[in-house]
Amino acid sequence: MAAGTLFLIPTTLGESALAAVIPQEVQQRVRALDYFVAENPKTARAYLKLVGMSKPMQQLHIATLNEHTPDEAIAGMAAPLHAGQDMGVMSEAGCPGIADPGAKLVLYAQRHAIRVVPLVGPSSILLALMASGLNGQRFVFHGYLPVADAERGKALRELEKQSRRLNQTQIFIETPYRNQKLLRSILSACAGTTLLCVATEITLAGEDIRTMAVAQWKTNPPQLDRRPALFLLLAA
Repeated sequence: MAAGTLFLIPTTLGESALAAVIPQEVQQRVRALDYFVAENPKTARAYLKLVGMSKPMQQLHIATLNEHTPDEAIAGMAAPLHAGQDMGVMSEAGCPGIADPGAKLVLYAQRHAIRVVPLVGPSSILLALMASGLNGQRFVFHGYLPVADAERGKALRELEKQSRRLNQTQIFIETPYRNQKLLRSILSACAGTTLLCVATEITLAGEDIRTMAVAQWKTNPPQLDRRPALFLLLAA
C-alpha cells in the first residue's frame, strides 16, 4: 500500500482575516483531510472551524505534538500515513516546522520516504526579514534569548559581533509580555550604529515593521508590551 502524504498546513499569525493570508487552494486541501497533528488541538480545532471542514469536528483525528512529546511517540502518530491516509500538521501559528515541534514528524516522514508537501501561508520570520531591508542572503534565527538580564546582554553582544563579522542578520523573538524588557536590553547592549528592525503584529491590524539604527530607536522606543514581535539585528 502506498503511503499517504504529509501536508504542512499554515495557520494565521493572529486574528487576521483568513482569506487575506491563507489561499483558497490551501483551505480546500485542508477540508479534504481527516487526520491532523497539532501543537495545540484546541487551537487547531478553532482554526479548522474557520476553514470550514466538510466533516463534523468530532469525526476528525487530531494528535498532539509539542515540545514535551517523546521521540518514540512519533511513529505512532505517523500510523495513518503508513496506512495510506493523508495527514496535515499544524503549528500554533504560522508555518509548521519553522521554530515548531512539527519538524519531528516532518523528519520522520522524510526518513521513511513519505511525501511531504508544504502549503503556502504566512511565516512571520520570512515576512519580517523581507520587510526589514536587512541582509536576506545571510541570516540566522535564534529563537529565544536568555531571560536573565546579564545573560541576555551578553548574548546580544555576541550576536552583534557575529553579525558584524559575517555581515549576517540576527533574528530572535520573545514572549509578548517580555518584549519591552528585551527592547531595553537591545538598546543598552548594542552599538548606536547597529541596525534594528522591530516587526510587530505581522499580518494583523496593528502591523508595524520599522528598521532604524539603535541610536534612533532610543529617542522614540515603541510600546511592545503584549504585542507579538520579532527583532532583527544587523551590525554596521
